[in-house]
Amino acid sequence: MSESAEYYQNSREDLIPFLPEKYLTVLEIGCGEGNFWNLLKQDENLEIWGIEPNKNAAVVARSKAHQLFECLFDDCIDDLPDNYFDLVVCNDVIEHMPDHDRFFEQIKNKMAPQGHLIGSLPNVRYYPVMRSLIFKKDWPYENAGVLDRTHLRFFTGKSMRRCFNEHEFNIIKLAGVNSPGRFKFFILFLNILLLGTAMDSKYQQYGFCLSKQ
Repeated sequence: MSESAEYYQNSREDLIPFLPEKYLTVLEIGCGEGNFWNLLKQDENLEIWGIEPNKNAAVVARSKAHQLFECLFDDCIDDLPDNYFDLVVCNDVIEHMPDHDRFFEQIKNKMAPQGHLIGSLPNVRYYPVMRSLIFKKDWPYENAGVLDRTHLRFFTGKSMRRCFNEHEFNIIKLAGVNSPGRFKFFILFLNILLLGTAMDSKYQQYGFCLSKQ
């Protein structure tokens, strides 16, 4: 499946609150055209590395980065310096990985001792997904969104927290992002049905900021 150009141009302003205060060496995995870098602090000493397998997006990102790898993470991991990056960014990337557990162990070796890992993951308990599952008895894969047909892994807020703890990260922040921003009857109905335990269903994604223990 070919993705639209807009897929690689997303800057993700909603993840600004998850950025740590201090960082100079940055690695973004699945950086697209590198538009997220416009949201980073402006510092002449900022060093940006990117990894992007899409050829067209990588061409654009290369002009903005100090180092750009046109490949998947697994294909260039040996070329990344150990204990080096103050900030690693994974916006809508980990759910595409065949082995996210292996990734979490590998990326810790590339992070500086005081480094941070930020990013976002889709929430499979998002209310349109729950509605389709409960009322339509369906789990339809789509070209984009939580049930993107290229997603290999699925998460809830609870399973994200467990995963981060299992890999011995400190959870600095984990919070829902991209809610509908207006009242949805189904969210209310779901919370009544599930005794108030489904407020997380209003979030399409979760943002996170982690540090090494």
